[in-house]
Parts: sequence; C-alpha cells; structure tokens
Amino acid sequence: MLAQVIVDVAAARTDRPFTYLVPQALRERVTVGSRVVVPFGPRKLQGYVVALEQPPAEPAAAGLGQRLKPLEQVLDELPPLTPELIELAAWMSKQYLCPWITALQAMIPAVLKGRAEKWLAATELLDEAAAARSPLLSELRRGGGLSLAEAEKRFPGEAALLSGWLEAGWVSLSERVHDRVTRKLVPLVSLAVPKETAAELAASLPARAERMQQVLCYLAECGQPVPLAELLELLQVSRATVSSLQKKGWVRIERQEVYRDPYQRKPLAPQPRHQLTAQQKASLAQIERMLAARQYAAFLLHGVTGSGKTEVYMEAIERTMAQGREAIFLVPEIALTPQMVELFKARFGDKVAVLHSALSQGERYDEWRKIQRQEVQVVVGARSAIFAPFRRLGLIVIDEEHETSYKQEETPRYHARDVAIWRAKQNQAVLVLGSATPALETYALATRGRYQLLTMKERVGGRAMPSVHLVDMREELRSDNRSMFSRLLHEMIEDRLQKREQIVLFLNRRGFSTFVMCRACGYTLRCPHCDISLTYHRTNHSARCHYCGYAVLQPTHCPACQSPHIRFFGTGTQKVEQELARLFPGVRVIRMDVDTTAQKGAHEALLGRFRNQLADVLVGTQMIAKGLDFPQVTLVGVVAADTSLHLPDFRAAEKTFQLLTQVGGRAGRHSPGDVVIQTYSPDHYSIRCAARHDYEGFYQIELANRRQADYPPFYRLILITFAHPELPVVVRAAESYASYLRPRLAASTRLLGPVASPIARLKDRFRFQLMLKYRDEPNVTELLAQVNGHFFDWIKQHQVAVTVDVDPQMLI
Repeated sequence: MLAQVIVDVAAARTDRPFTYLVPQALRERVTVGSRVVVPFGPRKLQGYVVALEQPPAEPAAAGLGQRLKPLEQVLDELPPLTPELIELAAWMSKQYLCPWITALQAMIPAVLKGRAEKWLAATELLDEAAAARSPLLSELRRGGGLSLAEAEKRFPGEAALLSGWLEAGWVSLSERVHDRVTRKLVPLVSLAVPKETAAELAASLPARAERMQQVLCYLAECGQPVPLAELLELLQVSRATVSSLQKKGWVRIERQEVYRDPYQRKPLAPQPRHQLTAQQKASLAQIERMLAARQYAAFLLHGVTGSGKTEVYMEAIERTMAQGREAIFLVPEIALTPQMVELFKARFGDKVAVLHSALSQGERYDEWRKIQRQEVQVVVGARSAIFAPFRRLGLIVIDEEHETSYKQEETPRYHARDVAIWRAKQNQAVLVLGSATPALETYALATRGRYQLLTMKERVGGRAMPSVHLVDMREELRSDNRSMFSRLLHEMIEDRLQKREQIVLFLNRRGFSTFVMCRACGYTLRCPHCDISLTYHRTNHSARCHYCGYAVLQPTHCPACQSPHIRFFGTGTQKVEQELARLFPGVRVIRMDVDTTAQKGAHEALLGRFRNQLADVLVGTQMIAKGLDFPQVTLVGVVAADTSLHLPDFRAAEKTFQLLTQVGGRAGRHSPGDVVIQTYSPDHYSIRCAARHDYEGFYQIELANRRQADYPPFYRLILITFAHPELPVVVRAAESYASYLRPRLAASTRLLGPVASPIARLKDRFRFQLMLKYRDEPNVTELLAQVNGHFFDWIKQHQVAVTVDVDPQMLI
C-alpha cells in the first residue's frame, strides 16, 4: 500500500503530496487524515496522509517498493482529520493561494503541531566504566535518552565531547517528532476488595484508625472511583491515611485521564423556554423545512437587535440534534462566548464543546477531542471552530455574520463564511447567517436569491427600539463645551446614575490619548519601526505602538526642541474612564478593551460584574458593541462616532453604520432606552441611517456608491502586498510583478498600483501593494499562482515577503 503524504514544510517547492510505502505493521492504523512521521531528506517530519492507493502491478511494484521510503510512525489512534477536511484543505490551498500544509495545520489544535527534536541515547557499546566518567553519559545510560537541547542546557561543559562519543559508537543521535500535548491525569481511589469485605476490614481496625475507617466506608458507600483530591477535601483526611490503606492492599490508586473543562465548576442557571413570536416561528419553519429535506440551503436571518435571533438558532440546533446530526455555532468575539456558552450549556448540557482562543492549549485540545470522539453534537466557538471534525454535520450558524473577525489576517487568509458554504454543500447541510446589519455583499446576494432572506423587524415582546439622539459636537464647541461629553449625554448619565440604571459608553480607541504632540514645534511621537503615531497609556505612563508593541516612557520634554509643552491629544477608553471619575464622583466604572482583557477569563469576569450590577458604567471598544444583553442598561453613549468613518477604506461608512446600530442595540432591550451619538459629521448618511434604524435606506445609498466606484458586491478584490526592509527592493518587486501580470489579465480585470500601502512601513519593513478588481474570472487565482511561481526564485533570493489576500477585509 502507498500513502500520499503532505509534509510539514510550508514552501512552494514542497507543496505537493509525496509517496511513501506503508509497512505491513502500520496498514491497519493508517487512513486518510492520519498524522504520520516520515523521513524527508536527512530529517524526520510530521505529515498528513491525503490519499491511499495500491501500488502498480508486478514487476513494476517491486522496483517502486525499493525506491520508496516507508512511513515510520502513526501518531494517533484516531486520525485528527476527516476525509472531508482533507478535501477542504486542498480547496483552501487553491482558493487562498496558501501551501496545503498551512491549511491542514489551521484545522488542528496547536498541541498537535508536532515538533522534531534531536535525541541522544546510549548504545550497547557504552559500558558502565565509561559512563561513570561523565555525568551526561551516566544520565543517558540510566535514563534511556535525552533531547540534544536539554543535554546542552544541563551539561554545557560536555557538549563539545559529543562528536567523539558519536564516533566511538557510545551514543546515537536520531530525530523524534513529539506532540506539544499533555494529557491531564488525575489519581482516582477505589476499593481493591469487595464492598462487604471493606465493611469487615473497617470494623477490624483499632479505634485510633478512625480516618482509615471513614475512607473505607465512604468508598464502599460510593461504589465508584473517587478523585484523590476530592476524597481528601471531603473527608478531611491526609494523603498518608490513603497510602496506608494502599499498602495494606485494601484500596488502589490509579491515574486516569480526564478532560480539562473550563466550565465544569461554573454554576449554570436554568434558562426558561421562550414562547416564539410569529416572526420567529416563520423563520424557524423555513429552516426546519430544509433540515427535514436534508438538502443544502443558505439563509440570511436579518433581524433587528433584540428580535430573538438566538432563540431561532437554538431551536434549529435542537431539531438538528434530534435528527442525529451535528451543528457548528460561530460567534465573532471572545467577549460573546461566555454568554453564549451559558445559554448553550444550560440548553444542551454535555453535548456542547467550546472552541476559542481564550482557552488554554490543553483545554482547547480536550474540547476538540470531544468532537473528534463524537461525544458532543454542538460546537460553539470563534472563527476556527468552523474546522470542527464532525462527520454528520447538519447545521452551521454564523452569528453577527458581518463581522470582519471571521476573516483570518494571517496565512491561510480564509473567511469562515466561505468555508462554511463549502462544508454545508459537502454535507447537504443548512447554513444560517444572522445579523441586524448584514454585510453589504451578503445582503446583495440575498436580494438576488443566492441566500433565502428571512426578516424579523420587531423586537421580542413588541418592545420599542431605543430613542436615538444625534449631537453635533461642532455646536458643543461653539457653546464653549470642550468636554468629551456633550451637555445632553452629561445630563442623561446623571439621570441614569440617580435612577440606579446602567450605562454603556462606547469608544473604538483604547489607551488614554491617540497621539502625543509638542505644542511648541509640532513634533509627534511616532513608532521608529512603523509609520504610525504612538498611543499614550496612562496606566503605565508609556506611549505604545498598537502594531508592533514598541513602547517608550512618557516624555517630559519634546525630543526635538526640548520644550516642556508636550501634550496628549485625542481620546481613548482610559481617558473616558478618568473623566467619568472626575465628573461623577463615586461612579463605578468597568473598562473593557485589549489592555484590560488580556488575562484569561477577564472577559467573563468583567461582564459578570457588570451583569450583577457591581458597576454603573461599562466603557469599552467594539468588543462591547455586539450580542450582549443587560436588562438594566437604559442608556448607550457613543463618545466619538467618527472614529472609523474617515479611514482610507471603502467599507468605512458600512463599518460605522454597523457599529452604531449594534452598540445602540444594547439599550432598551427590557425597558425603554436612549442612545446618544456624538459626532462631527451628523449629516453623513451612515450616521443618519443608524439613528433611524434604517438598514434598507443605508443599503441603497451605499450600494449606489459601490456601483459607481466598482467595489464589492459588483467587483471582487485581491490585495497583493510586498514587504522588505529596503525601499528600492520592495518597489522593484512590486513593479516587476505588476509588469508581468498586467498583460496576462482578462480585459475586464483591472490592476491598480503599485502604490505604497496606507501604512507604508510596519515592523521595519516597507510595504507596497497591488489591487486586482475582477468579476466573472474563475481562473484568476490560478493565474496568480503561476505568477508567484515565475517570481519564486527572485523573491526567495531577495527575501521579499509577498502576501496575496483574496477578498480582503482590511485594506490599511
């Protein structure tokens, strides 16, 4: 038997399957999707079996068998990838112009991305006398082996002698592929004698052995193994007591593998079943019809904030599970996950696995194994959960489908929505995309019939949408109000604090000030590695680059002219927090941004405090704008609505409209609410439409603008970016690439550039870019693959980084 293997080398020259011989001893264990160790040149590498085939008929087979290298090891009892995921990786490789191995690696937990290590071991020629002369040789002879890196670290003085020992044959050097995984083993205590005997033995013990009697009686009554830690805590006995019983042969202690469950000790409040509204029932009926037919269908569920989309999702998942099929539920932000997990765990219990980046690697691996072993039917998670290794997939739900976080910004640059469409088609499953503010491209496809459009225009219980107040901050300045809060927002905050109601303040900028400038000479603190100004952070009195992490301490004098008049300009979330404390003494504030949520569990802890009304105001960036439901929130303030409006991005108006609509939707979900939007552009159509909750009006205006400028949904885009530490090299690379590509494009395809990227230097690398605009060109990615192949040697020689982003979401 022959195996086609993709090896773990992400390079163009190795981006193809290599053929290996499957030894007789491994034939029962190898299947498509297996993770294997193979010899590759002088190295041993991890690889994935993507196909199995029989060798050609004799006598050619004999010659082939002599030339081929055999597989050395199968790393898993259960293959980590299904045949479907192998096919998906091949499709992603062509669609997103990435190595096949990169797509495969994106589908598995990080702990399974094995690493090769050089391994030292003693041979039979190393006798005891020779080993006694060296601590390292003694360790190798006694312990069975050691990694070369560990040996050099622990025995630095003897590392130079290794070559002589290898020549003498005392030591062997080989390569091993190891997982980064550690399985959690818990000691369990159980009776080693029958229950009846245990009672007799307990009675035979002297009175002073009361603790031992307690342990025996408890284990007899329990009738099953008990975790040692739990037993010691419950009975308040020492480890020595249990050890004494073990020595007598009356109990046994065995280590057993258990799952790391981050939600195990979290109390889950029962979730009431809601009576569906007429609109919810109508939407669910359409989804149910296609689930029952077991046919591919794609729906766009367009429901206003508070219309009960989540309940429709959960009912649809319940129907899917009743069919014996599985469901994937994607959410865009980690901040949303705890609230969703609580709902899903309460509804579906242990049939839910959770996958997102806030979990530790071990927790993520254990959750993934539940899916792999078919112990769960539902997975809730962020973008990469779309790769859950389900085999009976019936439903995929993407909540807040418009979110750009569903697009990965590193290789492979996939969009979870496109991958979901592929998987739904392969499995004859149903795809549901949900949002109050769908992406323009998604809504356009729904109006053209590519997706079935389901609408829910009313909030559950007939609750009114919040009242929206637009405040022109230019008028505030004319009235000599230089505060970050308008007079209206100040009054409303004061009113809600008196009524003990809660407030959400949104500002999509973290830090204290957006830039630091000298008022004497105009000098601005900029990152020396990136073309961007530094953001001032008051917490640690530093100015920091939010792209590369470079930081300097707060300057007291201008570095250019030595003037003491260096000041902080702009507003960030830290400054809002400080201003609240100054204007409203005693106010309790929780700030949520990247800085305050870096630690594990911080999202859940902060939101839990706010939900339990341990704070009056929640200040945050876009992570608080979507999906959160707090009954006591009656006021939402948008401190600066223009933050994203004037960025050099054709989606700037759309992102502004989406953010304002979503953050405004946090107000008045259970009682009447208000939204105050502070802006310097009150007449802009995105802000006007958001204030009126008018998606359709915004869609028509924005669609006309996109048609005029030849942007999606009328054209598709591909962004090609070149980066290099030297400007002449990157310019030459971009111009040569464009000159070669332009005459090979179809007449309807437009190539723009090369031009400097909006951020022309990032992490000490200059950046230039090309933009492709095309439509109805199915072979455009194949053409780009050919162009990349043509320039491969030149790019490698000059070490130019070239990235190709199909359907980019970030243009800055």
